[in-house]
Amino acid sequence: MTTSTATTSRRSPVRAHPAATRRLTDNEQRELATRGNTALAPERRPSTVKRDPALRVAPPAPVSVPRAPFVALVLVLVVAGVMGILVLNTKINENAFTLSHLQDQQSRLDQQEQQLDQHLADLESPNSLRAAALRLGLGDSGTPAYLPLPNGQVVGVPQPASGQPSAASGQPGH
Repeated sequence: MTTSTATTSRRSPVRAHPAATRRLTDNEQRELATRGNTALAPERRPSTVKRDPALRVAPPAPVSVPRAPFVALVLVLVVAGVMGILVLNTKINENAFTLSHLQDQQSRLDQQEQQLDQHLADLESPNSLRAAALRLGLGDSGTPAYLPLPNGQVVGVPQPASGQPSAASGQPGH
């Protein structure tokens, strides 16, 4: 195996030549400042003469739009809006009359329902049932006897009904 030994040499810093230390003229400085890709922007000297700015805001161009179509459009929109409000108001009033009529009809039907409920309660009353039974030929049974189902014991004294059998029962005589 061979080993290589490399030596590095150090360079000493470069010193300016005594002739290079002379002062550059203004033209030379401007030329050096604007040469290459690292050029510096040239200095601007304030001028004593005042100039108007190169750019200024221009006033807007005058627009001349015909007014007749715009006025017609506004009038059409106003008339359409007023007509819409009138139609809406008319429908609201019409619905109010319909609602009033339906509420009157509902109150009449509620009264009729109460009358029918009262008539039904009268027909279901014990006095009314007794009168209907007598018209059909049924008699009074007296005090009834009961048979409770769990033990089969008779509560009360059973008695036969008094009166004539009805024609609807299909049995002749007693």
